[in-house]
Amino acid sequence: MPEELPSIVIVGRPNVGKSTLFNRLTGTRRSIVTNEPGITRDRIYGVAHWDGRVFEVVDTGGIVPEEKAGIPGEILRQARVAIEKAARVVQVVDGRTGPIPLDAELAQLLRRAGKSPIVAVNKVDTPQQIQFAAPFYELSADVFPISAEHGFGVDALLDAVAHNLPAGDSTAREPDINIAIIGRPNVGKSTLLNQLAGAERSIVSDEPGTTRDMVDTIIERNGKSYRFLDTAGIRRKGKTKLIAEKLSVIMARRHLERADVALLVADASVGVTSHDATIASYAEQSGCSVIIVMNKWDLAMKTAQEKAEKQKTSGAKASVISPAKLLADYEPLVRERFKFVAYAPLVFLSALTGERTGKLFATIGHVAEARKRRISTGELNRWLASVDLERGTSPASRKVKIFYITQASAAPPTFVLFTNQSKPLHFSYQRFLENRLRAAFDFTGTPIRFTQRLKKRESRRGSRREAVR
Repeated sequence: MPEELPSIVIVGRPNVGKSTLFNRLTGTRRSIVTNEPGITRDRIYGVAHWDGRVFEVVDTGGIVPEEKAGIPGEILRQARVAIEKAARVVQVVDGRTGPIPLDAELAQLLRRAGKSPIVAVNKVDTPQQIQFAAPFYELSADVFPISAEHGFGVDALLDAVAHNLPAGDSTAREPDINIAIIGRPNVGKSTLLNQLAGAERSIVSDEPGTTRDMVDTIIERNGKSYRFLDTAGIRRKGKTKLIAEKLSVIMARRHLERADVALLVADASVGVTSHDATIASYAEQSGCSVIIVMNKWDLAMKTAQEKAEKQKTSGAKASVISPAKLLADYEPLVRERFKFVAYAPLVFLSALTGERTGKLFATIGHVAEARKRRISTGELNRWLASVDLERGTSPASRKVKIFYITQASAAPPTFVLFTNQSKPLHFSYQRFLENRLRAAFDFTGTPIRFTQRLKKRESRRGSRREAVR
């Protein structure tokens, strides 16, 4: 989010309704909401508008102040980062349960950080339940009974939150490029985001499935702004047990649809799996451009060198392992597993060390430009005249003739074909056309779509009438 926007941070213990309030204030469904506690883990950012003011809203994970280790400790550390930069902090509590020691500990933690909390007493669904808020005045002088789910009392809370904030520009500029980081759990997606951002924006843990919500991060580089969407690890359908994990997968696929470019992250130390290929197909189907990122290249190099040393020690003939040779041997294997996205650039890097990450922004920029490329109708038809259409293989009974081609849209590039066929062209013939088109024009990283204007068949009855005449 733009740094000039004042930041309103939502905090609270687990399962009090923080994410529901975040979605209510931002008018989105960005944060996952279920009855399972501990769903939100990273900081989730959004923008709210109220009374002529624009401000950033930050949703944080459920805080347990005394937990210092593991995921809870990381959630607390992430929340502290947001709290330090906050203009105001809204502490959400559960009106139905009343104050509990964790609420008091968190309020004390906020005061020590120099932030006097505005307390939102959630789950007060009717005016008759306003008395639920009375016991919470021991936490703060600013207490507002609300129902984040139904909207009751939220206007009064927003008045307090927005009071004396500077008037903002409601037409904030959208980032130039939206990039979704996708892949299996624990392949290094969050580590890559943190490396690119130069800060710890996502929680990184050896525990698979740490990221559940999508984490937005806007990075300015060389005069361009990039919005990175760190999505939850996409598991196999049979392995998603918790509701939160199932929703994470659904939302990751939904966020692909709003992305321009997908960074498909795979683990180079393990190799490409069938599930990596399945995830690549999700990106291709969504229409966004694809860059294949083989992460943990440092581990792959280390493993190869250790193997060579063992062979040398045992007296077996061992070839010299250099980075260039390993890359030359490895790349064809990766390309074979991802052959249906052969147009995707392939990058080998280490997100942990930063090795080979420097050129990633240039690759993203190139791919983003290619997906927006438009070719004039005249240039396309001059290209068509130079293509030997008879070289394309198709099981169609009639020889394929293409009379005319034009580009209907970009992002992804979509072309309309006018042919002599009464049925859609076979996929093999479309692939032939796509390959010829890519050889002539730069569509690096982007899928290409074809639509076809079919030749209408004359009905037999109509043909007989013409014969009689």
